[in-house]
Amino acid sequence: MNAIRRFATLCAFSAAAFGAAGAQAQQVDAEDAIAYRQSLYKLILWNFGTLSGMARDRIEFDREEFRMRALRVSNFSRQLSEGFGEGTATGAPTDALPDIWTNKADFDTKLADFQREAHKLYTMSASANEEALKAQFSAVAGTCKACHDSYRKD
Repeated sequence: MNAIRRFATLCAFSAAAFGAAGAQAQQVDAEDAIAYRQSLYKLILWNFGTLSGMARDRIEFDREEFRMRALRVSNFSRQLSEGFGEGTATGAPTDALPDIWTNKADFDTKLADFQREAHKLYTMSASANEEALKAQFSAVAGTCKACHDSYRKD
């Protein structure tokens, strides 16, 4: 009986702790969310620059470097949605248009396209030839443009 009571108490404390953490995670300050997503975009751009240089033959192709940067872009892309929660359209200077939140389903589709193509670039980087990687890089860049055309200030 003692073991059952201890287990029930542990479950109650765990549920309370996770519930508090969940509630805290949902109460994101808009300014912090905007800073978070802007930081991710800067990290993506930092890595995208080298990928672009290799894809456009401005930098010598280095498979390991390409793969490392493609992995980063893929990982960062999967974190972006956290920065576009409800109530984060305003709160700090941002180039994100309010249409993101009024057309959320379309925005989410475009973000998922970016995430999918970025991950594909990373998986291809292990063995695909340079030309295939250049083509896939262009596909990733195209997903960026599609979203920026609709949801980013000029």
